Amino acid sequence: MTDAAALEGFEKIRFKAGRWTRDVYKRGSGPAVIVIHEIPGLHPLVLAFAERVAAAGMTVYCPSLFGTPGKPPSRGYALAEVAKAFCVRREFYFWARDRSSPIVDWLRALARQAHADCGGKGVGAVGMCFTGGYALAMMTEPSVVAPVLSQPSMPIAPKTGPGRAAFDCSAAEIACARRRFEGEDLSMIGLRFRSDELVPNERFARYKAEFGDRFEGYEFEDADAKPAFIPPHSVLTLHLKDDGPTKAAEQRVIQFFKERTGA
Repeated sequence: MTDAAALEGFEKIRFKAGRWTRDVYKRGSGPAVIVIHEIPGLHPLVLAFAERVAAAGMTVYCPSLFGTPGKPPSRGYALAEVAKAFCVRREFYFWARDRSSPIVDWLRALARQAHADCGGKGVGAVGMCFTGGYALAMMTEPSVVAPVLSQPSMPIAPKTGPGRAAFDCSAAEIACARRRFEGEDLSMIGLRFRSDELVPNERFARYKAEFGDRFEGYEFEDADAKPAFIPPHSVLTLHLKDDGPTKAAEQRVIQFFKERTGA
């Protein structure tokens, strides 16, 4: 699939908030869902997931935070974007424990604008891999009502020690999410492959400890993954099968967005 073909049917807009201006690809109608892409960028499988969300009666907003929109993923492309992010990007934190990245402020502003434009009960948000924890940090924006964390991989975890349970959210953001979950009867979804060392067992265990029954976690075996150029990792994109547990989880995520946003 060419870059242009992957983006067909999406409206490109420019969104500025604070220090940053980014392109956002928009599609559909109904309440809004922010789809935050993984490494290496807004590739065709992320866009295909967004299309399925839009087909379920929602407006998807797909910001392009790094990479080339529509470009197919590959090992070389992914490694190049990781290297670029580590060397030149200042809007993302890689090692900081229990602290959100600066770009989350921009994403909160995008959610606020999307809710004003699209209405509904609120906005859904899904982060993937590098951006996986952003949807939880975005809960300090009142319009965000449905956070989904797909293979939340930041901060980079050490091989051993307490850092393996670290979040890329601050203590204040976690406390806000907990209050909102209880006070507004909200919840979150988390997704990972059990073998994925980028998303340590300790991190998922901490989500359960912090949020209890408000955390709806799904963990998958390697056999549940569609073969790809990297080991099982990307639940909603590279490793999503056409049927089976990962497909069922995708359908649950879409239903979750519909229920919470009022689509």
